[in-house]
Amino acid sequence: MILNISKIGFGGGCHWCTEAVFQSLEGVEKVEQGFVASTKPNNGFSEAVIVHFNIRCITLPTLIEIHLLTHSSRSNHSMREKYRSAIYTFDDVQQAEVTSIMMGFQRYFNDELITEVLPFKYFESSEENFKNYYFNNPEKPFCKTFIDPKLKLLLQQFSGFVDHNKMIHI
Repeated sequence: MILNISKIGFGGGCHWCTEAVFQSLEGVEKVEQGFVASTKPNNGFSEAVIVHFNIRCITLPTLIEIHLLTHSSRSNHSMREKYRSAIYTFDDVQQAEVTSIMMGFQRYFNDELITEVLPFKYFESSEENFKNYYFNNPEKPFCKTFIDPKLKLLLQQFSGFVDHNKMIHI
């Protein structure tokens, strides 16, 4: 039996936010929250998630579009070392595919996308008490202020991909 599971890494903002966004989607089998490093000069760890998804349920372009719309993908702010805007790929074929997808999405944005397509190198998992942060703490002020708006965007623009059973807090 051939499994239709693939994986991709996303970094851009707080990994609590990124984790909650991708955990809310149908076809996402697992989200690993933590810190990712690439190759030089991006070999410092930055907050990110690794998303394991069923390619028959949700496509890589859809995941990338969601990523671009749920973090500051066009803003090169002072916290970019901690919150690198990136898509981490796991092989050369995926790197080429993601690069092509990103070029296609650029035409829909007025500002230049700063999200880099980088090779995945290392992962360090978050501490257990920070994993599944939103779904364990939906009423916390951080969740209400920063994560709820991202999940509302999912409901508005990607409702066909949302696991509505997980959206009871919105």
